[in-house]
Amino acid sequence: MTSTAGVDSRILRAPHPVPGAPDNWKRFFSFNTDAKVIGIQYIATALFFLLVGGLLAMIMRGELITPEADLVDRTVYNGLYTMHGTIMLFLFIFPVLNGLNNLLIPCMIGAPDMAFPKLNAAAFWMVPVFGVILMASFLVPGGPASSGWWSYPPVSLQNPLGHLINGEALWILAVALSGISSIMGAVNFVTTILRMRAPGMTLGRMPIFCWTALSAQTIQLIGLPALTGGAVMLLFDLAVGTSFYRPEGGGDPVLYQHFFWFYSHPAVYVIILPVFGVFSELFPVYARKPLFGYPFVAGASLVIVGLSLIVWVHHMFPSGVPQWMRDVFMVTTMLIAVPTGIKVFAWLGTL
Repeated sequence: MTSTAGVDSRILRAPHPVPGAPDNWKRFFSFNTDAKVIGIQYIATALFFLLVGGLLAMIMRGELITPEADLVDRTVYNGLYTMHGTIMLFLFIFPVLNGLNNLLIPCMIGAPDMAFPKLNAAAFWMVPVFGVILMASFLVPGGPASSGWWSYPPVSLQNPLGHLINGEALWILAVALSGISSIMGAVNFVTTILRMRAPGMTLGRMPIFCWTALSAQTIQLIGLPALTGGAVMLLFDLAVGTSFYRPEGGGDPVLYQHFFWFYSHPAVYVIILPVFGVFSELFPVYARKPLFGYPFVAGASLVIVGLSLIVWVHHMFPSGVPQWMRDVFMVTTMLIAVPTGIKVFAWLGTL
């Protein structure tokens, strides 16, 4: 039996493929339940839509070179603006973070895979589906949604009643599907972290990245149902003629703003918390010492979860909210800087 540098040659051979499993690159285009494969699928899809969203941004910047409408008219520009923001948030940032979670979390906690592999795969394959739905809005009469990536009513309700296939309706449907996909992913991540840690991997010994991922996905579980439900209600108003947000029918447009920002402000922390986790993993490596104040850094992530859910009204100060509400949310907005500051001081202490 031959060996190379003292290593058994059998170890150097590629492992036998699993029966029925796609070979090599084909597995990345299949309904694969391997968390590592799904992680790469997420990241590759996110990078593709990054190029799409970046192209839309370049068209907008080209239009702004001169005051005249040289490249696109104002309606198309509003559509590009709306689609750029939506793509970058729902089809780039969230998928790339989910890909990172799939690649790192099972390895960091010693889990063989995610808690619900099939649910994990289903959550990913909804991403290209609502991506196609979103891009298809460029092909329908009237063009894509043009009421901003927030889609406030009554501006977003200006399409004629009864016309389901229009840009605004496709935008709402895509956002609702994105919410469902992210909720499915959040259930998987939270369950995996809480229930599938290796023996000896207590919460107090868990890597900080896992703490930040747990915190971010908890926000997803709490906040996303509000956005998804609010989007479905908006779709009913647009396509069926209900009056959840129509003032002429007794609805309240500000109600949609509450639904939207109850999730969309905490979404900022869904994005930044995993980045904080990466920083907290890298600094100890380069400083060659343990993270300073580990319990406080982990606890600060959980505090951010709680405070992030009670700051959303600061996005609505121009909408006529009561003064007492302005005062309360002004205070909570300032308080949320405290746990973030704890992380910064811990990094400085580590360095």
